[in-house]
Amino acid sequence: MHAALHARRSLPLLADAPRVEPRTVRVSLTDRCDLACVYCRPSRSDGYLEKRLEDEAWRAMVRALVQAGVRRVRITGGEPLLHPRVTELVAFVASLGVDDLALTTNATLLEKLAQPLRDAGLRRLTVSLDSLVAERFWRITRGGRLDRVLAGVEAARAAGFEELKVNTVVLRGENDDELPAIVRWSWARGMVPRFIELMHIGEGANLPRQTLVGHDEMRARLAHLLADDAGERDPDRGPARYVNARHDAKLRVGFITGTTDTYCGSCDRLRVASDGTLRPCLATNDGVDAMDLAERGDVGGLVAAIAEAWALKPDGRTWKGCTEETAAAVSMRAIGG
Repeated sequence: MHAALHARRSLPLLADAPRVEPRTVRVSLTDRCDLACVYCRPSRSDGYLEKRLEDEAWRAMVRALVQAGVRRVRITGGEPLLHPRVTELVAFVASLGVDDLALTTNATLLEKLAQPLRDAGLRRLTVSLDSLVAERFWRITRGGRLDRVLAGVEAARAAGFEELKVNTVVLRGENDDELPAIVRWSWARGMVPRFIELMHIGEGANLPRQTLVGHDEMRARLAHLLADDAGERDPDRGPARYVNARHDAKLRVGFITGTTDTYCGSCDRLRVASDGTLRPCLATNDGVDAMDLAERGDVGGLVAAIAEAWALKPDGRTWKGCTEETAAAVSMRAIGG
């Protein structure tokens, strides 16, 4: 039987206040990762889940999500490209006719997989890239090779994805002086750079508070490149707010402000961890354990479990995401970011 995990009834929940239905899901293929970024996991030996969804159970989960009304799917990890059958699973999701299919990767394995993923039906790709300086990149990721990531980016450009984005978590004293360089580098390659405030989730909560570089400071560092307006979000495309380039309206930069300006009130996102837990929010371990249902291929039962998980979603008028105390206990790698 599936079961709610750590149900939180002390705060107003989504069930108590009518709001959007779940339309977007981030589905983790694996909690395994070949990097250990300082804001995500404590080390390369921090351990992994004992059990993860096998392929058929994962397929049943995705079928149920689509049946429950989800129209936009993003595949995540850990690092999803470590899954030996990632292209086959991407092709399966594409076959369900969803409106949008995207994947987030650290790109260490992307050079060989970019074209197969595009051929499988993947539309959009986001690459995590926290520095363009090899030594810094190695330090932030605890051993990552920048040259492999850059080769993956070039392969993705050649594969012809509909959209390529770059995600950078901005860390004071590590990469905060690189913002203009990352913007120009991304624009030169037809990619959209996005800067993410450090979130006090899991390992991010253990970093010194002064590590946070807020949105206003990021904008000040990019004032010579960006228009003066506040920017706007893409409809049905997540929390990032985009600002156009000062000299070319076709170019833009995104900002994700989970710490200084939370966006929980408009969230239509559900998460599925690689162990089959349905999670309504990144910033809490609340959720519904649906592994048994998935393993049995019980799509109807999974649809009911999805509704149960969605009912646990906090009301964003009260809940403020990763600024809440519960966020520090969440594993970013295990939940899929």
